[in-house]
Order: sequence, then structure tokens, then C-alpha cells
Amino acid sequence: MKLKSFIFTGLITGILIFTLNKSWKVGSLQIPAIGKFLSPQQGFWQNAEPLTEDYSQDLKFPSLKGKVDVYLDERLVPHVFAEQENDAYFVQGYLHAKFRLWQMELQTFSAGGRLSEIMGVGMLERDRQMRRLGMVYSAENTLKIIEKDPVMKAVNDAYTAGVNAYIENLPENKLPVEYKLLGYRPENWSNLKTVLFMKYMSYDLAGFDEDFEMTNAKNYFDKERFDLLFPIIQDSLDPVIPDGTQIEKQGVFPVIPGDVDSVYLKREEIEVSEQEKPNRENGSNNWAVSGRKTKSGAPILSNDLHLTMNLPSIWYEVQITAPTVNVYGVSFPGVPGVIVGFNDSCSFGFTNGGRDVRDYYEITFKDESRKEYRYNGEWHQTIWRPEVIKINGSPDFTDSVSYVKLGDDLCPVMYDNKFSGSKISNNKYYAVRWKGNDPSNDLKAFYLLNHSKNYDDFNEAVLELKTPGQNVIFATKSGDIAIKTQGEWPAKWKEQGDFVMPGFDSSYLWQAMIPQDEVPFQYNPERGFVSSANQKPEDDKTYPYYLGRNYPVWRGKEINRRLETMENITTEDMLKLQTDNYNIVAEVIRPLILANINVSDLSPDEKKYYELLKNWDLRNDAGSQGATVFELFWMNFYKTIYDDEYKDAPKVIKYPDETSLIDGLLSDSGFIFIDDITTDQKETLTDRVTTAFKITSEQLNKHESKGRLEWDKFKGTQINHLSRLVPFGRYNIPIGGSKHNINATETIHGPSWRMVVNLTQETEAYGVYPGGQSGNPGSRFYDDFIDYWAEGKYYPLWLMTADEQNDSRVKWKMSFTK
Repeated sequence: MKLKSFIFTGLITGILIFTLNKSWKVGSLQIPAIGKFLSPQQGFWQNAEPLTEDYSQDLKFPSLKGKVDVYLDERLVPHVFAEQENDAYFVQGYLHAKFRLWQMELQTFSAGGRLSEIMGVGMLERDRQMRRLGMVYSAENTLKIIEKDPVMKAVNDAYTAGVNAYIENLPENKLPVEYKLLGYRPENWSNLKTVLFMKYMSYDLAGFDEDFEMTNAKNYFDKERFDLLFPIIQDSLDPVIPDGTQIEKQGVFPVIPGDVDSVYLKREEIEVSEQEKPNRENGSNNWAVSGRKTKSGAPILSNDLHLTMNLPSIWYEVQITAPTVNVYGVSFPGVPGVIVGFNDSCSFGFTNGGRDVRDYYEITFKDESRKEYRYNGEWHQTIWRPEVIKINGSPDFTDSVSYVKLGDDLCPVMYDNKFSGSKISNNKYYAVRWKGNDPSNDLKAFYLLNHSKNYDDFNEAVLELKTPGQNVIFATKSGDIAIKTQGEWPAKWKEQGDFVMPGFDSSYLWQAMIPQDEVPFQYNPERGFVSSANQKPEDDKTYPYYLGRNYPVWRGKEINRRLETMENITTEDMLKLQTDNYNIVAEVIRPLILANINVSDLSPDEKKYYELLKNWDLRNDAGSQGATVFELFWMNFYKTIYDDEYKDAPKVIKYPDETSLIDGLLSDSGFIFIDDITTDQKETLTDRVTTAFKITSEQLNKHESKGRLEWDKFKGTQINHLSRLVPFGRYNIPIGGSKHNINATETIHGPSWRMVVNLTQETEAYGVYPGGQSGNPGSRFYDDFIDYWAEGKYYPLWLMTADEQNDSRVKWKMSFTK
């Protein structure tokens, strides 16, 4: 009996050992062995940091040229003091790796189409999309440009060495918990990975396109309806550069092809759906007010950058001080230097430019072998790039991506009948021309901004920024304020790139870039402020180049309206403005709604919600019920107006922006989309508004029964972990705001970094982001800023001096020597 028991026990033990140390495949997901993950010596238990964690260290690295001291304050913000500047970047790389390693590597794996290596075959189509966009190919070419610049090569080399110094000394038990969960180890960093991260930001901010959707819309609607749905001129626009500002066109005159009507604007349905698109709401607010409008007499610069909010946060706060630089702000883990911040002389910030720099061309191959393509009446040889994608738990996959040369540009054929993720319904081939694929030294722009002292330095710095194009804002202690919609922008003829273009004719290519002296900018304007909120940079009636369609309007309009009337502005005024929840869209449209609801036709419950809307203070504050009524109604009203128009539309098609609806309703009482084309009767605006309100009331009743009538509960703002691991995210955060507010906080998207800098003799600066300095979910510094951020509060940004090393705010010291 004892022998049987012993055999049974041994068998169970053997099964457990085998099970716990074997990886398993569940569907398309590869599950790592959980034995190590549960191990007390090496597993996730080792990632729980005690509240008394001591971050002080003395470290030696022979590659350093001098001494570096890092003073970590009570928020775990490092103040880096280096005897030699490149040593500061070495230490920044070390700190990024120490606190954000998994995040850094995941984002570069994502950019490089390598997620399948970690997560298995379920990521294959997504990886193929990134490879076919040309992300790796363009990063390789960009690195060649950077490494020809001795300054930027040295900066990147030092940063990479710092990251690797941490990785090479990282024991298994101290691996970030995500590595343990997913069952892999970090590989060494490289300069290419830094470039891949920069390409990923270009993708996120300048990779959005709607060419296929717009092409189908053009083909589906008649010209009258199309022009009303997608107007080029926005009636409500208040552009970045005020109306009437004249820019003389000098040397670039894009020529419209002679066959544009018969070839480009012909009707032909296309159906392509990308696996993933960047978030269209990626934007931001920035403004700088002149000392003429401030109480201190010094300029104040404000910037809040709107991105998808994740944990770990996209930002890492840092001060970098060396004999040649003294800068404070936020950095990207994976990139050296400060991206948004201030130094002893100036402050700088960004909002997304939002212009279309990604166009598609239909390619004609000679046959299915795709070895030759037709261009300008001749057959040309296709260039091939094999993309080998490693897959966790499965054999490698090789994707043979064809490249075609259109003019001087080598463009990947992103969509073809070999790429199932593209869902092409017409068996055609489409190459992509994306500005983000052009090699450039964009990181140098941030390096030079970190060192800038005046307006001339600013101008020199921003010229290095090609993609993603940004509205770069700047202010100095000497009193200057400026904004420039900086980037390398294609000089387009009207409607060029709105739709898929023919790739057989060079006349449809980008003919030139807009000269830099014709890029919209303002310098010390008479009105006393500069600002941007992703709206169109110039008035279409005066600017000589085509700027495209579909820009957000309302945040910029509200910011300009407020700043116009403000005087004796204080830092506190700017903090309040950044977090303001006033809804300008509701101000404009609510009178029309209330005037057209048939109140006599409402039930008692519906009248209750009507009263909430009628008495609402037009603020999307956290506990507001009126905000929920308005936002849900506005969504339903939009659907009520347009759903009948799209009843038989292709699956992939562009829908109009809300500004088109607002401008149409306000300018035309007979707006043609009011009538429901699927019925025999002619509907009035009252019919449509009342119908939408009844639908809304029914939905509100259900939300109220679940305790979700207050705006913050209805919206449910959340900050997800990058891998969507639920225990590592934050949910139902009590915060107001919406895309209709200056505080543009939505469900998963919002102000990822808020900063206000008063450029007085001793800089007064404040900032906050929704996250924490540590990427370790087991650390108290993982998400400790979120509650402060949600409450609209800010932390003072301490530009520490060398003689403050004994300040009570310093909690730990790390020393780096050779």
C-alpha cells in the first residue's frame, strides 16, 4: 500500500513539474510556463516593492567620462547632474531601463512588427501591417542619417550603452513582471530601437489616413451630398494663424493633372480595412501668452498633450543638467533628452499638426508574379524585401513585400491579395507613400530645443523636425512667444491625396514640399498670444496650399475666445483653463435642440431628462447628469441624421465630422440630411430631434438604473495596462472632461501630460501626468499621480540646482562613476 502511495505521489509530482515548466498554446496565444512565475525566488513575488524601498546606489561603469549624481525626489523624479553631457544620456538610458524596460521594448517590438515573437500567431496580421507600412526599412535608413551626425550619434550611443548597462546586470528575479508573465527575457538595446520608437510616434501622430474611406464616400454619394458632408472650408474654423494672415507663394506651384476628373475623381468602389489605425483623436492644446497680458510681466507657456492613456505612462519625468544643458520636462522611455519642457531660458511644447502625409497609389503589375509594374508608360522592375517574422510557438513566417519606385520615392505595396488582413475586395494593389518613411534626423530637433536660449535657436531647432509635423510653441524669458506648424509638408493641389490616386502616372505624385519660409507661423503677434488645438493651421481662402479636410474646430475656438478677453493672467489662471470642462459645442447646438423637441410628446420620464438638459450649466464636470444627457443625445442625433444616408453604403466608408453637421444645421434650416430618405414622408428637424431624444431617454433610463447617470460614471475613464492586463490598469476614474472641452479627457484618451511654465526670473512651473515614474505594478510609484491628475491638481516642477542636494525633497541618491 505504501509503495502504491509512493508511486502515486511521485506520479502527481512528476505531472506537476512537467505542467508548471511547460509552455502551452491556447488558441492563438502562447502561455508561458507558470512554474517560474510562481517561484518565491524568481517569480512575481520579487516584484513587490516595500514602502521603504531604498533607491540609493553607488555604481561604476568604465565607459563613463566623468561623475554623474542622480537625486531622486519624493515623486521618484530623477535630477541628473553630470560632469559631461553624454554621460547624462548614459544615465538617462540606465534610468529608463531600470524603471520602464518592458514598456520600452514592447513599443519597439510593436513598431518593428515583432509582437508575434512574444504573443504568438494572433499578432501576425498586425506585425505584417507594420512591416508592409515600411517601419523597419525606414528606421534602418533613418539610422544611417543619424549616424552621419557625430553629435547625435554620440548622444544615441551613450543612451544605448546606459540601457544595456542595466540589462546586462539584471538578475532573473528582478525582471519586470510582464517578462515573467509572458515568458521571455529582454534583448540588448540598440540605436535602431530608439529610431523605431521615434517611427512609432510618427505612426501614432502622422500615420492616420482615410483614403479608402473617402474614396468610397466619393463614389457612394452624389457631388452635392459629398460636398456638404465633407466640406473643405469649415464655417466655424478659428485657425492656428488668425484669419487674413497673408503668405505669399514663392517657388512651389503644384500642377493639377489634366485627367483628374476622368481618372482621379471617377467612381469605383474600393474595400480595404486596416488591422489597426492610429487614434484619430491624438491631439493636444498649447498656448503661450505674452508678458503684456500676464500679471508677472513674463510669458506663460501651457501645453497638454492628448494621447491614448496607458500604464506604464508614455512619459517619464526627468531633469538633465550638465555644463552645456539644464533642462526639465518629460521624456519618452526609449529616447534620450527631454521632449516637452523648459530650461534656464525658454519653454517649448507641441500639438499634433494633423495634416495628411500618407497617401495610397493603385499599382498596375504586369501579371500575378508582380515582378514588373507600369509607370509613365513603361514596365519597371519590382524591388523585393523579405520580411521574416518569428512566431512564438509556430514556424517563422516570411512575407515577401514588393516595393515600387514612384519618382524618387521607394514605396511599399502595403495591400495586395497576399495580405489577408487588408480584406481587399477588388484584387488590386496599393502602394503607400508616407512621409514617416523618409529618413530624417528628427531627434535632433528635441536635442536643440533642450539647448535653446532664444528665438533664433528655436527656429534652427524646429527645422530638424520633419515627421510627425507639429504645432511647436515657444516662449522665452526675454519676452518672445512664437508658434510654427513645423514639418515637411507635401505641397498639394486641391483634393490631392483625399482619395486613392493612380500610381501609373508621375503627375499624381507629390511634386514638392512646402518651402519652410511658407510654413504657417506667428512671432510676437499683436493680439498677445499664440495657440493651437489641432485645428487647421490657416484659412483656406488665404493660404496658397491645400491643407485637407476634417480638422477638429471647437477646442481651439474656445481657447482663443478665452485668451482674447483675459488680462493680468496668472499661473493659476492657466492651470484652471487647462482643466476647464465648459462645453462650447453644447453652447452652440443646445438652443437648436431645445427649440425643436416636441415637449408635449414626451413621457414623464422623458420630460425629466429634458429638464436636466435644459437646466444644465454646459459643463462636463464629473458628477454632472446634464452632461450625460447631452453627450448621449448628440451621439443618437448624429446617427438619426445620417444612418438613413448610409443604409446601403460600403462597409469601409468615411462618416462626416460633427462640425459638418453643426455648420449645416446652423447655416441652413432646410439642411438636406434632416429628411429620412428611407420613408415616404418629409421629416422636419423637430421630428428628428424628438425621435433622437426619445431614443436617448430610453437609454438614459437603463444607465440611471445602474447608477451611471453622472457623467464620470457614464464615461468610465480608464487607463489600461499596455498589454491589457486588467489587474495592472485603473478604471472608473472620477474625472470630467470630453472631446468638446479644453479638458479633453475621454474614456481611454486624454491629457497625457499637463504643463504650465511661467518664465519669470526664477521659473515657476507645474505639471502632472496620469501615471507614475515606475513601470512596476508592485511599486507605490506606479500610478500615484493619477488621483492628483483626475482632481485637476499639479505638482511643482523643481529645476534643482547643484547646491540643493541637501534639500528635504531629495530622498535618494544614485552615484555613477567610472
